[in-house]
Amino acid sequence: MEAVINHVGAITESHFDARAVRVLAHPLRSRLLGALRLHGPSTATELAKRLGTNSGATSYHLRRLADVGLIDDDPGDDPVLDAASSPSRNRRERRWRTSPQRHQLRRCDVAHDEDAATALAWLERDYVRHFAERTERWLDASSDWPATWVDELGLSDSLALVDLDQLLALRGELQSVLRKFARLGQGNPKARRIAVYTGMFPIDLDRPPGHSNSRR
Repeated sequence: MEAVINHVGAITESHFDARAVRVLAHPLRSRLLGALRLHGPSTATELAKRLGTNSGATSYHLRRLADVGLIDDDPGDDPVLDAASSPSRNRRERRWRTSPQRHQLRRCDVAHDEDAATALAWLERDYVRHFAERTERWLDASSDWPATWVDELGLSDSLALVDLDQLLALRGELQSVLRKFARLGQGNPKARRIAVYTGMFPIDLDRPPGHSNSRR
């Protein structure tokens, strides 16, 4: 499972460690990270309003995400004056952004930590729930979109017969295509943001490879 966490700027590759997985496996934290990915740099107050949460709790959970490197301060931040503070005290509210990395969730990185493995299993199922919810919202709204867009959006599936090396190559090519199109429409008033989910799983669940390192 890959969680693509990016923004304008350099992007490096990184894997979640066990601590980061345990921290992220929390309903509000996963929503906060998703909101920052979708809407860009935001303050705790802005995120609390968007998600309908308490700003104090939101600030706490943002700091936990920052502790494991999933978010950090927005370098282009023009600090926002905290509306709850006195201007004379010049208190500023931090603006957060997602880390400039592409993070990947891998079972092999947390296999040694039972709590982290359990947290990763929760995250994977939460990801599926998130996908289903967003898909249903799209189906509810699709009647308001032009038929030419609706016909190209939506769901589709394909089958492939691959060994492990070919599976890795397939993932790599899909990711390359997605990186190519990530900002291709920037500056085009006709362009719209779309969500692209990728999911791969075996059809023959009763035929697992004999060994985790098998290339067949």
